[in-house]
Amino acid sequence: MKSGSTPPPRAQFSGHADLRDAASKPPTDFKKLLIDPLPGLLLTVAISAAAIRLQDVPYIHDHLHFGALLLVILIGILWRNLLPPPEWAEPGIKIAQKGILRWGVALLGFKLSISAIASIGMPSLVVVIIGTTAALAFAWWFGKAMGLHENLAILMAVGGAICGASAIAAADSVVKAEKEDVVAPIGVITLFGTLGILIYPILGRALGMTKFLYGVWCGASLHETAQAVAAGAAYLHADDVATVVKLARIAMLAPICFYLAWWMRKKGQDAEAKVAIVPWFLVLFIVFALLNSSTSLGMSQPLIPAEAVKFINDHLNLWVLCIGMAGVGLQTGFKDLKRAGAMPLVVGFCQWLLLSLISFTLASVLCKTPPPATTTSPSDGHTIIKRPT
Repeated sequence: MKSGSTPPPRAQFSGHADLRDAASKPPTDFKKLLIDPLPGLLLTVAISAAAIRLQDVPYIHDHLHFGALLLVILIGILWRNLLPPPEWAEPGIKIAQKGILRWGVALLGFKLSISAIASIGMPSLVVVIIGTTAALAFAWWFGKAMGLHENLAILMAVGGAICGASAIAAADSVVKAEKEDVVAPIGVITLFGTLGILIYPILGRALGMTKFLYGVWCGASLHETAQAVAAGAAYLHADDVATVVKLARIAMLAPICFYLAWWMRKKGQDAEAKVAIVPWFLVLFIVFALLNSSTSLGMSQPLIPAEAVKFINDHLNLWVLCIGMAGVGLQTGFKDLKRAGAMPLVVGFCQWLLLSLISFTLASVLCKTPPPATTTSPSDGHTIIKRPT
């Protein structure tokens, strides 16, 4: 170096000292992915545990017929409004509301089996397809005609036509609605589904319905699976029929959500590519349903043991859905519900009335007698209808 010359500037990275500083700090991605979400996720797990325990309380189970999914939403909303979660809990709550909830929808595929759905017979499937499609189209159109914005109308339509809160969660993963748009349809479904549990057995007795006809009507027109089962059990023990018919409605969830994804892309609402052409959780939904139908597809042994399927349906799927729904509840304030207004009640009631009338009329014509008897001990572990009377 020449005398009098200015020494070169010190390098920004000073070797071992900077390496030690970097090593002493956890990577940003690691903290963001694993550390930050943990408190919020633990909160959603705690709320889910409370809801799952509460659903077995005799009064709640036998009289209110509130399932864990409804209870977890209610607890989450109350928590949000009485004791708002701190900011550090938000990352985990958002992960529960989005990613975990989608896994819950995917796992619903294990509830489906080709053999179980086929056991109700083609006439019952016709009732399900026509009734569900008509209720979906009507609520979508009527909701917009009554002033609901499109995403809310879509969630009202899908939730009331297919399977309640689970269907709303699946559709919301596609349309990405506002918080109040998710909770308002769930409240409507809870109200009218609970009324259905009380009214349907009375009408079944008054009209002298057979077990099979009544079970098809319950499964084809009540919102939540728990509601259809409760109403079915209250008259002629038709809950076995109602359960399988309800599963046939759940099978329509994937094609309808695929259509929603295609429709939104075509409409141009996903300028930033937020809507996948084929949502991954719906692909898994179909894959799980096919895996669960292995014996119906010609295999001598099921790919997944019946015990594993039972564990997934009775425990794993319930927990995953509850954690996701807890995230939804914890993101919803009373102000959000107030903004939705009373119009969702009108739309929901008219949709339920239409679906109930269509299902009853078609079932009265097509489902006077049950399908031929099938085995009651399928190797895939699903309930198959015997021969209802």
